[in-house]
Amino acid sequence: MGQSEDCCSTQLIDGNGEFNVEGLDNFVKKTKLSDCGLSYAVVAIMGPQSSGKSTLLNHLFKTSFREMDAFAGRSQTTKGIWMARCVGIEPFTLAMDLEGTDGRERGEDDTTFEKQSALFALAVADIVLINMWCHDIGREQAANKPLLKTVFQVMMRLFSPRKTTLLFVIRDKTKTPIALLEPVLREDIQKIWDLVRKPEAHKNTPLSEFFNVAELRQRFFHSISPGGLAGDRRGVVPASGFSFSSQQIWKVIKENRDLDLPAHKVMVATVRCEEIADEKLHHLATDESWLELQKAVVGGLVPGFGRKLSSILEKYFSEYDAEAIYFDEGVRKEKRLQLKSKALDFVHSAYANILGHLRSNALESFKTGLEQSLNQGEGFASAVRNSKQSCLLVFDKGCKDAAVKQATWDASKIREKLCRDIDSHTSSAETAKLSELTANYEKRLIQALSEPVESLFEAGGKETWPSIRTLLKRETETAVTDFLDVVTGFELDHATIDAMVQNLKEYSQSLVEKKAREEAAKILIRMKDRFSTVFSHDKDSMPRVWTGKEDIRAITKDARAEALTLLSVMSAIRLDERPEKIESTLFSSLMDGTVSVASSNNRSFGTSTDPLASSSWEAVPPKDVLLTPVQCKSLWRQFKSETEYTVTQAISSQEAHKRNNNWLPPAWAIVLMIVLGFNEFMMLLKNPLYLLGLFVAFLLSKALWVQLDVPGEFQHGALAGVLSITSKFLPTVMNLLRKLAEEAQGKATQEAPAFSASQSYRHQQSPSNSISSTISESVSSNISSFADDDAEFSSPALVQRRNTSNVQETEISQM
Repeated sequence: MGQSEDCCSTQLIDGNGEFNVEGLDNFVKKTKLSDCGLSYAVVAIMGPQSSGKSTLLNHLFKTSFREMDAFAGRSQTTKGIWMARCVGIEPFTLAMDLEGTDGRERGEDDTTFEKQSALFALAVADIVLINMWCHDIGREQAANKPLLKTVFQVMMRLFSPRKTTLLFVIRDKTKTPIALLEPVLREDIQKIWDLVRKPEAHKNTPLSEFFNVAELRQRFFHSISPGGLAGDRRGVVPASGFSFSSQQIWKVIKENRDLDLPAHKVMVATVRCEEIADEKLHHLATDESWLELQKAVVGGLVPGFGRKLSSILEKYFSEYDAEAIYFDEGVRKEKRLQLKSKALDFVHSAYANILGHLRSNALESFKTGLEQSLNQGEGFASAVRNSKQSCLLVFDKGCKDAAVKQATWDASKIREKLCRDIDSHTSSAETAKLSELTANYEKRLIQALSEPVESLFEAGGKETWPSIRTLLKRETETAVTDFLDVVTGFELDHATIDAMVQNLKEYSQSLVEKKAREEAAKILIRMKDRFSTVFSHDKDSMPRVWTGKEDIRAITKDARAEALTLLSVMSAIRLDERPEKIESTLFSSLMDGTVSVASSNNRSFGTSTDPLASSSWEAVPPKDVLLTPVQCKSLWRQFKSETEYTVTQAISSQEAHKRNNNWLPPAWAIVLMIVLGFNEFMMLLKNPLYLLGLFVAFLLSKALWVQLDVPGEFQHGALAGVLSITSKFLPTVMNLLRKLAEEAQGKATQEAPAFSASQSYRHQQSPSNSISSTISESVSSNISSFADDDAEFSSPALVQRRNTSNVQETEISQM
């Protein structure tokens, strides 16, 4: 078949009953039938073979269906069903040219295809033209009778909600007026209708319920308008579903099943709406705006996310509505809901990412705001409330901005999770801040108590524990007061605050107890230090010099009493003011010596009354015991053994000092010397020269005494003193005689800088001085000179004294 420039045609169903799917799809695309919606009409023509159906359509609609060549003889021209677009007709109109009936090519018995094509035309077309000969009207055996029977029979299998318009085209009209032909035609049609076997539901249904009989002269223009040829638009398939609908109708007809057009319409709507929805989902998935938005969401918050996503979704929902508007309303709405659900599911991940960013940002904002508020001095509970309220407002605002118009997504679960995260962080921060606060006040108590308590323990006296109790109470109350001022901002319950305050008090007490136990472990050293301090220094804290006048026994007793007082202080913790007898027990048992005496007296009876033979103190709880009575007794015994050497050294130094300072012979020896030397004494008095010689001998002896440092040499013993003096005697005498000779000659000697002072003094004397004066000055000068050199020529005895002093100092430092 040929085609004109404006006309497009295709074979819809071939002579074998095969549906041309590809040809129809190409026809729909080329003519843009899918864009017409419901604004289109379908006209089909039926009639006997070679009755001029194709010619009629070509003249009416300017189509180009193949026409029969009358000069070639009568034969079958149209095979199957053809379809073409009508040119110049509004709205869009399709013309279907059906294969003629009663053709010799198919034979008398092959009426199956005729019935199938007739049913297809009635199901698809809005207007059916029935082409018939004028001379057949009123004839019983006319060619139109089988055709009409076929049409009415298939109508019984077609369940349609609308009426199909039947146009009877009478060709080769005679001179008989139309007014006379119409009643005859109507009567014939009614007879045929009455004779057709009908279902029980339609036995009495008039012909008018199924068809509108009109004349050809009525116009095809605006045929779909109300009252037009195709004005009944019920059940019309939208243009976009025409191809699929036609295929399914023919499939049902070929399977010889009843054709339920309402159900068919729903089926077509279902398939087409699903196709449209799937197409929109695919376009959504590849939409550039959506892909950019999705990529941006991964990186962080996107301002205006909800508005942007709503715009993208609305675009495709609107397109769906526009394309599916003419399909069944129920199906259309159902598929739209499915499309909406799938689209929202598809984009929900981006929305979830936005909420995740909002939650994390709000949580970080809460943490930052809380820290800043705390740094500015705001109370913890108040800072938490304000920071939480602020971040939740920001979160809610962000959720509102991210809300999608087409969705009913609820962000309450994310908000609840944010609240849980905030509460969790608040709990952790509160615990950390309280721990930090407690640690700071504990550190403060350590600074306030450690060194003062240690100093009080070192002092170790009767007022040690009362002073510690006063110090502990004062510092604890100060710390608790300041702590309560700070912890009030946390708005904790009273039980929690009371527990924290109690812990702080217990901590301060534990500090003192810990320090007491540390000092108790060093008590022996402290006792020896205390003993050494008291024993080796006088009341003015000056080092003692054992001259022989000191009462070493009394000093030793005082020093031991001080050490024992320190031991009693460190025997038990006394943070309460309960009465105890530790000090009296220790003094009575260790200082007064009652223990050893009582023990020895009662040993024969097999019993012991030693108050220190116990592992606890009377009226002292075991937890407060630092040193048990048994330990105190053992420590005292060790202390005495380690300090006895100091006492012995003091006694030895005192005796040595006495010996060194006692050079006079006994009184009886002095009396004996006077009695036995009386004659010599009288001789000296009678001879003055002897007195002068004796005086010179005294001066020389005195000079030798000073030069030889006789007392110092004998401090190390008699033998050592004799040996030392013997070795230095001759050089000293020679040096002394040389100096005397030089003085007698008046010559100044510069051999030693030690004689410069005596020479200066001598030059100031008068030359008339006697020899005795000169000798006296010389001796005095020598004595002065050797006295200055005493630091260089120290005697062994002096060295021993210094060594003894150093040994004592070393012991004191070790104790």
